[in-house]
Amino acid sequence: MALRNLFSVALVLALMLGRPAWAANTDELARQIQALQQLAGSLDARLARLESGGQQNQQLLGMLQEVEALKSEVAKMRGQAEVQVHQMDTLGKRQNDLYVDLDQRITDLAKSLKSASAAGTGSPEMAPAQAAGAPSAGPAAATSAPQLDPMVESRSYETSLDHFRGANYAGAIAGFKGFLKAYPDSALASNAQYWIGYSYFALKDYKSALAHQQKLVAAYPASAKVPDALLNIASNMIALDDLTGARKVLEELVARHPGTNAATLATRRLSALK
Repeated sequence: MALRNLFSVALVLALMLGRPAWAANTDELARQIQALQQLAGSLDARLARLESGGQQNQQLLGMLQEVEALKSEVAKMRGQAEVQVHQMDTLGKRQNDLYVDLDQRITDLAKSLKSASAAGTGSPEMAPAQAAGAPSAGPAAATSAPQLDPMVESRSYETSLDHFRGANYAGAIAGFKGFLKAYPDSALASNAQYWIGYSYFALKDYKSALAHQQKLVAAYPASAKVPDALLNIASNMIALDDLTGARKVLEELVARHPGTNAATLATRRLSALK
């Protein structure tokens, strides 16, 4: 009995002085829960930062995509521009060849006409009058101004044109200037004036080219070369950054010389200048 009482007292003391095992487990669990809550809060903060960074990265990615699209569009436009420049260069060369061929035909035609004219006005027409005892024209007729040889004129023009064909533009300029000095009234004078201006244009001396083409328009207003001269005038003005003047000349060309190849090219250039 005493032993039982002693045990009871000891049990009460133990309960009073000591903490039960389940209470210790509860505190540990509370600490773990608190640690987990702190970890969860930290993870939430990191996730928020990641989400914010992800939005920024998405915006940057969108901007990069737009930049790449713009680069692609610029590259496409450059390619189109290069194709158009190539086409214009090819068209210019074809036009140049056409002009040279046309000049050659005009030269041959002028040569044949002058040869026929020289043959028709020779001495056979004088013979009947002399046979009939007609008085001679006297010394004044014998000392009349000598006629220029049409063959020499033609060769002079062809030689200068050959210089142009061979891209010897300085030689072409000198040759055509000499031709105009020797044959100012030639049917090919306006053509020679045009090739002088175009040769200066090929040498990129745009001011001299402009002056010579304007001289053609002023001196030979009825020439078939006027439309081509106007087109070259506009080209020189564009090269000299006078876009307003170039537009006026191109509009004048289209209005005054419709249906010509030069007017067709002028219409295209006007569209490009708008």
